[in-house]
Amino acid sequence: MVNWEKLTKSLTDHGFAVKRFATAQEAAEYINGKLDGKTIGIGGSVSVDEMGLYDMLQSHNTVYWNWGKMRSPETMKMADGAQVYLTSVNGLAETGEIINIDGTCNRVASTLYGHEEVVFIVGVNKIAPDAEAALWRARNIASPKNAQRLQRKTPCAVKGDKCYDCNSPERICRGLVTLWRKPMGIPAAEVVLVEEPLGY
Repeated sequence: MVNWEKLTKSLTDHGFAVKRFATAQEAAEYINGKLDGKTIGIGGSVSVDEMGLYDMLQSHNTVYWNWGKMRSPETMKMADGAQVYLTSVNGLAETGEIINIDGTCNRVASTLYGHEEVVFIVGVNKIAPDAEAALWRARNIASPKNAQRLQRKTPCAVKGDKCYDCNSPERICRGLVTLWRKPMGIPAAEVVLVEEPLGY
C-alpha cells in the first residue's frame, strides 16, 4: 500500500511539483492539456506508449519520440534539445528519490539539465518504500523486463529474474541516476503519479 501523502510531501519538499490521478487516461489528458505549442522530447518509454500520449501530443505540439520505427540519432538529438522532456522512472521512493537506469544515457541526461521542464510519469508499480527498495526494483524488475523487450542477449533477459551485473556487450544498464532533489539545471520538474500500473 503506497503512502501517497508521504510520497507527495517528500517530492514537494525536494522541489518537485506533484499531480496525482486515479487512472492513466486522466493523467494523459492532464499532460496533453498542459502542453501546447511546445517542442517535446520523449525517450524510450513503455509508460508513454501505454498511455497513448504521443498521438495526443503530436496533434498540437512538435514531438520527438525516440521509440520504435521513429528511433534514430537525429530524433534523439532533437529530443535532447526540446523545451519539455517526458520520461517515466525505474523506481520512485516514498522518501522522494527518483531512480533511473539507462544504456545510451540520453534519457537520464535529459532529467538532469537543458530542458525548460521535465515531466516524470510514474505508475503505482514503480513506487517503493525507500531509496534502497527503489534501486532494487530498478535493477531487478525494470531492467530485466526492458532487456527482454529490446531482445538483448544478457543473463537478465534470458532468465528474467534479476540483475546479474554482467559485462555483456548488450548490457543496457550503463548509467544510474538518482535524483535527490530537483536539479538546478531544470527550471521546472513535475511528477505525475498514477494509481494504476504503467510500464516496467
